[in-house]
Amino acid sequence: MRTAPTILHLDMDAFFASVEQASKPSLRGKAVVVGGLGPRGVVATASYEARVFGVHSAMPMGQARRLAPNAAYLVPRFGFYKAISERVMELLRALSPLVEPLSLDEAFVDLEAGGAACDEQSARLVGERLRADIRAVTGLTGSVGLAASKMLAKIASEQAKPDGLVVIEPGTERAMLGPMSVRTLPGVGPATGDHLRRAGIATIEEIVEAGEDELVRLLGKSHGHGLYAMALARDDRPVVAEREAKSVSVEDTYDVDIHDRVRVGLEVQRLADRCVRRLRGAGLSGRTIVLKVRRYDFSTLTRSETLRGPTDDPGVIREAAARLLDSVDTTGGVRLLGVGVSGLADYTQEDLFAQAAGERAEVRGPTEEPAVVPAEQPALADRRWPAGHDVRHAAFGHGWVQGSGLGRVTVRFETPGSDPGRVRTFRVDDPDLEPADPLPLVLSRPEGSSGPECGPGAVGLRSAAP
Repeated sequence: MRTAPTILHLDMDAFFASVEQASKPSLRGKAVVVGGLGPRGVVATASYEARVFGVHSAMPMGQARRLAPNAAYLVPRFGFYKAISERVMELLRALSPLVEPLSLDEAFVDLEAGGAACDEQSARLVGERLRADIRAVTGLTGSVGLAASKMLAKIASEQAKPDGLVVIEPGTERAMLGPMSVRTLPGVGPATGDHLRRAGIATIEEIVEAGEDELVRLLGKSHGHGLYAMALARDDRPVVAEREAKSVSVEDTYDVDIHDRVRVGLEVQRLADRCVRRLRGAGLSGRTIVLKVRRYDFSTLTRSETLRGPTDDPGVIREAAARLLDSVDTTGGVRLLGVGVSGLADYTQEDLFAQAAGERAEVRGPTEEPAVVPAEQPALADRRWPAGHDVRHAAFGHGWVQGSGLGRVTVRFETPGSDPGRVRTFRVDDPDLEPADPLPLVLSRPEGSSGPECGPGAVGLRSAAP
């Protein structure tokens, strides 16, 4: 383990909910819950104002509504969150070539690898400047942990929440960890925590006192050895630069179990088409088609078929998914369906177009792209208006959906830089109302800085690309 706290862990504060508050002036300082709003929906993120009422991520949405009935409940805008996440990741990549994203709102950075920091003082300065630049670029806050290992840096960022920075100095780790709950350590969930508690082990110091042999007896060789090492603050895992995607997939969970086999088949075809759009959007193709089915009893089945080579042809992927569905018993109902493609490549093996059964009405010349038939647009009366999503009205401008039902949609007209806006209600088929792209949150660009010097080629936090 290194001798300076030069591994940084960034965790954006209540990221999805904070993005919604930043883009909607009327929600700032209010309880906001983001997640699936259907009967089986769960909370993705809750703002700190909502957490006061006991709402937290992974909680069933029905329970959240009972705890905080007056909160704003919004459907996620993942495309928007990803765009903002990329701006944050640009700031991290300006610090070091070794950035390991864990999710849209969380990442490790090896500051030594980029020369941005070499000791506690320089690491602290970089961490503070990073937090300031994240606020300048996005208007959001992030918490930073700095330590000599990934495990400790993540623990430090948790202690720093919200909107703070904590440095764990090398040599102080054991004393800091000792009184903490065993649940603090990675890999100790509710079941393992209860198992240790029943054995009289509730804190990390008690893990050390119990000894490695006892941990192995209680948890098995691999888990016991690993947990004992972490209790001693031993963690030599390197920060690993982000890897290329290994698969592209889409899935849907249904509010009501699907029993009709024909409907199941149609859903699989629709998911296959969505998966193809994602593949093509990323410039990828793949060899292995994967079908995922979660049945009425929560049992989950996966089936896969590997082709002769990579493809992004919708007919090939649809028919492979249909063949896989033929091998699955859906009697009793289906709760979730998913279609994915793995074995990715950035090219397409042309002869795979012939794998689709039968001849398709698609005419191509030697250099022509496959004909693309535009998706049929829904009738005005059939349009959906997810809560929290952006709209534009011909007369009133940009706004967002507060709610919809009974043929009506309620919209609050405001923008990230405006005062809280007025609310108006329209018919769902109002021709002057249409879905819109989110407005950007970017406030400014960070000022360049050479940062602390840590040897030849040292770099500090640089301005993100526009």
